[in-house]
Amino acid sequence: MDTSTQEKSLLEGLAREDKVSIETIYREHFKVVQGFILANNGTPDDAADIFQEAMIVLFEKSKQPDFELNCQIRTYLYSVSKRLWLKRLQQMNRFSRHSDDMELAIPVEEDLELHEKKQADFHMMENALNKIGEPCKSLLEAYYILKKPMQQIATDFGYTNADNAKTQKYKCLVRLKKLFFAQYKQVQ
Repeated sequence: MDTSTQEKSLLEGLAREDKVSIETIYREHFKVVQGFILANNGTPDDAADIFQEAMIVLFEKSKQPDFELNCQIRTYLYSVSKRLWLKRLQQMNRFSRHSDDMELAIPVEEDLELHEKKQADFHMMENALNKIGEPCKSLLEAYYILKKPMQQIATDFGYTNADNAKTQKYKCLVRLKKLFFAQYKQVQ
């Protein structure tokens, strides 16, 4: 079954309140919306609320006999969720730009593609970090994620001074880059 036929079937199932169709739409599209909301001052609960509201919008539209979706379901849900979230941020005074201005600045498809590419890159980096082994993994996490100063890292990892810790961090970073780009070239 091709994508457009499958999506049409899911929309028809949604209109009929078919449990399998609804679960499929949730399973396939929630993480993209959740990623956007978490990256923009939201919580997992916010993401669930916004996605639910977007699903209700799609559900109500799918019940209309003349409704025709001119994009993928994920693009529609992402776009509706983005507008709802930006509106909520504006209401909470956490976002100063007007949401219409944001919509003009970045087309939804480009925003979604960029988000998915970043997620894939983060996943590859996480895989590379998991393959690098110890003590490199812990050392890089201490420096880049926990933002520990080099002197504290030297003490924590038993290096004689901060310069030795810095040298080891550099060697670990070179190894991490090799692992990451080896994966990256396989995907390209």
